[in-house]
Amino acid sequence: MEKGKLFIVGIGPGGRQEMTPRAAAAIAASDLVAGYHSYLKLLGDLLEGKVIIASGMGKEVERCRRAAAAAAAGSTVCLVSSGDAGIYGMAGIALQVVAEQQAGLAVEVIPGVTAASTAAALLGAPLMHDFCVISLSDLLTPWALIAKRLHLAGEGDFVVVLYNPRSRGRTRQLAQAREILLHYRQGETPAGVVRHGGRAGEAVGITTLAELLSARVDMHSTVIIGNSRSFIWQDKIITPRGYEL
Repeated sequence: MEKGKLFIVGIGPGGRQEMTPRAAAAIAASDLVAGYHSYLKLLGDLLEGKVIIASGMGKEVERCRRAAAAAAAGSTVCLVSSGDAGIYGMAGIALQVVAEQQAGLAVEVIPGVTAASTAAALLGAPLMHDFCVISLSDLLTPWALIAKRLHLAGEGDFVVVLYNPRSRGRTRQLAQAREILLHYRQGETPAGVVRHGGRAGEAVGITTLAELLSARVDMHSTVIIGNSRSFIWQDKIITPRGYEL
């Protein structure tokens, strides 16, 4: 039997206007689309006529195996992630599953707009110099390692983007991250919080590192904390790159 193909697609933050044409084309070309329930809902009419594999959080490995098996059986399959599939998305585990199965599949990873890019655009220009992205979720990474990375980011004066900053079951990590970064930068350092970036209900707020815990932050939020040179102008955060004006 001739094998099919597996697309691993980043659909962006959720709004159709921010999905790349390449991502939309891959979905259109697929017989089967697999993904997390909430992400599939964002695709709307793009799923018409498709076979759907939908599952919840914690089912990522199973989802990848089902998608790879369908592609090995001859289907053209699209495995979707929000944002960019290669940034805290499904690309890594999907490729590991394909390698484990030695399926010899044709696999194509299609990039998307990640939350850091969406949030940065809404906040102005906070990522104009070196930055790092750190997830505060300790489900798969020990907190001690996350804390070490926060210390190193602070010491290096990186702008810091925080993914997964807070949820109902993860309430202490943002406060601890703030305390770590306060060892290395001033309390008035600009901080931005974007909720539902690129989706319905989008909200953008600018505060400071000292006041960060007073902002509304949840699992739908991306937090950006400036470096020692970042400043607030009107309703924007700007991180200078070093150009002389």
